[in-house]
Amino acid sequence: MAMEKDEGQAFPEREPAEERYICRCEEVTEQEIRNAIRSGARSVVEVKRWTRAGMGICQGRSCRRLVERILAEELHLRPEEVGISPFRQPVRPVSVQSMDGERTP
Repeated sequence: MAMEKDEGQAFPEREPAEERYICRCEEVTEQEIRNAIRSGARSVVEVKRWTRAGMGICQGRSCRRLVERILAEELHLRPEEVGISPFRQPVRPVSVQSMDGERTP
C-alpha cells in the first residue's frame, strides 16, 4: 500500500530485518539468515543447517528462493551463481498402526 505523495515516499518503510520472517514454518528471520552467512555459511544447505530455514512443513517451498537471494546479496554473487538447494516432499503425519504391516479390513 502506497503512502501519500506529500509525505515524500512512494512506499512505506520496510520492517526491520530482525522482524521480517523469511521462513514462516520455522519462524526464521532475515537477520538470522544474514547472521549465519556472516558467520561462515556459504550455501543454502549450510544456512538451512544453521537456522532451520526450509526445514518446516513446506520443506523450503515458500522460503528457498528468498534464502538464495539473501545468500547472493551477502556473498556479492549473481543469483545464478548460488547453488540450487535440494528439497524434499512435504511430510505428512502417519499413524503407527498404518506401519505395522498387517492389513486390517
